[in-house]
Amino acid sequence: MAGNLYGDVVNITKDYLGPAAERFISRQIEFHLKKKPEELTKEDLPKLVEWVRVSIALLTEDSKMVDDCVSRISKLSN
Repeated sequence: MAGNLYGDVVNITKDYLGPAAERFISRQIEFHLKKKPEELTKEDLPKLVEWVRVSIALLTEDSKMVDDCVSRISKLSN
């Protein structure tokens, strides 16, 4: 997995989506941010977090899970 920040985001997301996390995050980055996953920067995280929130919310009604996931990803920008 190239890109340390990308790897961190994928590792967090794996706790919620399992093995589908890497494909899910790479598609979010490529489609919504128009860049390669390894080009992800901390400045991209707010926009990525919003897309992850919307996309995971479509998969589950567990709002606490969605909030936990995006909160953990958001902390990576610190």
